[in-house]
Order: sequence, then structure tokens, then C-alpha cells
Amino acid sequence: MEKICLEESEDSQETDKVSSSAKNSLKNHKKITLSNCVVLFDFDNTITPFDVIDDIVEKFSINEKWRKIEEDWKNGKIGSKECLKNQFNEVRIKKDEFSGYLSKIKIDQAFSKILALLKHSKASVAIASDSCSFIIESILKNNGISGVKIYSNRLKFKKDRIILDFPHFNKNCSKCANCKKSHLQKAGGSDKIFIYIGDGLSDICAAGCADIVFAKASLLEHFKKEKKKYIEFDTLSVVYNYLKEMAQ
Repeated sequence: MEKICLEESEDSQETDKVSSSAKNSLKNHKKITLSNCVVLFDFDNTITPFDVIDDIVEKFSINEKWRKIEEDWKNGKIGSKECLKNQFNEVRIKKDEFSGYLSKIKIDQAFSKILALLKHSKASVAIASDSCSFIIESILKNNGISGVKIYSNRLKFKKDRIILDFPHFNKNCSKCANCKKSHLQKAGGSDKIFIYIGDGLSDICAAGCADIVFAKASLLEHFKKEKKKYIEFDTLSVVYNYLKEMAQ
């Protein structure tokens, strides 16, 4: 993927780069101002460098049942609510150990730069995730970030078990545990520009309603297959540089 240097990183002499697809997309959005944008982030494998939920299930399950559950979800036999609930039924870990595990997880370094840019530009920003608020808030806090609006599932601890709750489940659609599309729809009127950044199958509905989509992994493959417009990203530096250009 061809890339173009835009600026030097603050933390090293390496350069931040933006993909050529993002460069071309910018030509079509020159009149867009960030103050008129609603920016929605996925969390796992978007803000974090790997899928935290998948890692939790794999590391702390007492058996291998989660593998069959995962396959059923990927094949469309069950929705993500049923998948998550059934997988976490097999997880055993106490709160203190769980918090210790979360304390070691780092996030993409560009995320804090994006938040600062969006705040300065008075753009709306939120996280929409099939993860849980306890997990997301803990990881962000451990990385020095707070105050971000979060739409997610919830959890509570019962001894060494984790019980999930799904406050944003849409009863009219059994596909998603957290109806991310609804969070975009609640964010503003028709004059708003919606930007979505994500990586997975649970991002497809919300990304399909967005004006600008940054995609990687499964979401990228879906958009390629459907021949929809997208901007490919590997790290959030691509997103930061794109938004920075919009802000100028």
C-alpha cells in the first residue's frame, strides 16, 4: 500500500503516514469541517492492537466450548449477544486478577492525539463496542485517557464469574449485542457527517450508515466484497493524519 509522509512523530524520528486511499478520499471531503462531524470508534483491534474480548475468552475459559460458539457466530448461526453470553459463561476469573490483566494492555498511541484534535475542533466523538464498559474504561484509564463517551455492554462479577448485560441490544435485530448503528442515528441530524472506524463483523451495520469509513480486517474485506467506499488503515496514525488534513 503506497503511503505519503505528512509529518514527523512526536515520540520518534519515524514519520506518520497516510494511505493513498485516504489521500484520494480527502479530495472528495475538502469542504467538510471537523466541527460538523460525529466520529465513532470501535474498541477491540481498533483502539487496542488486538481483540481483548477474544483474548479474555481464550485465556480464561475453563474449556474449549468457546471455539464452537465462535464458529457458530462467524457462520451466522447465532448473533453476537448469544455468542458473548455463552462464551463468558465458560470464563472463570476473579475481579482482582481481571483488573491486573487489563492493566497491562496498551492502546494505539495515536488515539490520544485524535481525541485532542477532535476536542480542539469541537467534533463529537464516542466509542461503540461489543466489549464492556468496565473493560474499556479500565484500559483507557490505565493509558491516561478519560471522559470519552462509551456505548457498550456491561458486566458484573459474581465470585470468579463474569455476568454480561446488554443495555443497547435491539430486540428487532438479533444480529448485534450492541446496536452500534443506533448510536450514529442518535448523534445528530441530517447535516452531520458520520465517520466510523472499525475492524470487525459487528461494525458492518454502523459502518454501512456512515459517510466516511476507516476499515481493516473483517470490515475491510466486507467493504471490498460489497464494493463500498472505504479508507484502509492499519494503525490510527492513518486516521489521525486524515482528520488533521480535514481540520486545516
